[in-house]
Amino acid sequence: MSYDNFETNAIRTQTESSHYKEHSTPLYLTSSFVFDDAEEMRASFSEENDRNIYSRFSNPNTKEFIEKVVQMEGAEAGYAFATGMAAVFSTFAALLISGDHIVSARSVFGSTHTLFIKYFPKWNIETSYFDINNPDEIAPLIKPSTKILYAESPTNPGVDIIDLELLGKIAKKHNLLLVIDNCFATPYIQQPIKFGADLVIHSATKLMDGQGRVLGGVVVGKSELIREIYLFSRNTGPALSPFNAWVLSKSLETLAVRVEKHCENALKVAEFLESHRNIERVKYPFLPSHPQYDIAKKQMKLGGNIIAVEVKGGLEAGKNFLNALKMCSLSANLGDTRTIITHPASTTHSKLSAEEQLSAGITPGLVRISVGLEHISDIIQDINDALMR
Repeated sequence: MSYDNFETNAIRTQTESSHYKEHSTPLYLTSSFVFDDAEEMRASFSEENDRNIYSRFSNPNTKEFIEKVVQMEGAEAGYAFATGMAAVFSTFAALLISGDHIVSARSVFGSTHTLFIKYFPKWNIETSYFDINNPDEIAPLIKPSTKILYAESPTNPGVDIIDLELLGKIAKKHNLLLVIDNCFATPYIQQPIKFGADLVIHSATKLMDGQGRVLGGVVVGKSELIREIYLFSRNTGPALSPFNAWVLSKSLETLAVRVEKHCENALKVAEFLESHRNIERVKYPFLPSHPQYDIAKKQMKLGGNIIAVEVKGGLEAGKNFLNALKMCSLSANLGDTRTIITHPASTTHSKLSAEEQLSAGITPGLVRISVGLEHISDIIQDINDALMR
């Protein structure tokens, strides 16, 4: 049953209770499922009935998690993966063939960039990049072989915003599949399908889990595309585990309230940093100073929990700032209850050359702050103390 409101669907979308009539969905820690007779087994494998066969294909816990994200994003179907990068790789690998071409925003996650430039060329799949600040670059890059238009919004790590409605129009005009990584926003803040996306990808490891406990990924969108992704994944095996699916499904029940608080804290931190004497610049989607502020307000409910900060003094100043933190965590993760601060140039995007980093908006002094759920005064005090040392 589907409800009109996001929060209710997140809580009340559940696997049907067993004969025990449990209130909360139990864990289904089983590798396989049994059949009453040979005919039921045959019909299940031929997909004449909707039946769990093997947990690499489907599992009650994974199904529940997928269905929640499908409803949240306004999608038709979905499939869940062991990690966010498994979701990214499997989506492209399932839908592309040798000779196909991708047009992508230049500002993408480091591992996604590595797929595009190191691994996909092995299979004769090429990628061309456009500057997110210059969408006029997109059309000239499109070839007869172009199959997918891809972007993240907000971007990682520079929190730039791409006009999803414009991308939807371009994709439709040129008969391309529009694939959007919506990890930073979550479906609570933004639903790319409303703007023309065919598929939406999430690293569920981030805000969907929200507590740094498990890895996971999910892709949702048009049923015929998900069918191809499912068949690829059923045979290659990147499936989400039942336990992690159970954790993630429970986490989605509190996604709305958590994200609201994350965003409230992030805006306050961004406003504080914008006037700080040791900060060169601050980028946060819901600050009026953000270059794409109007676009962010159009397509996002809130500004998210990620802030990009340029510390005065470049690389050494950035390192000194991180080393002086007392409470905030130094970690490559984000979207945690704990505030996490990362130096992308030396960590998440370190495999990129200096030129590639700059073209993606990553300067030596750039710091990414994933604002957590601690009391706002404690977050600001720790950041300020570290900046003043």
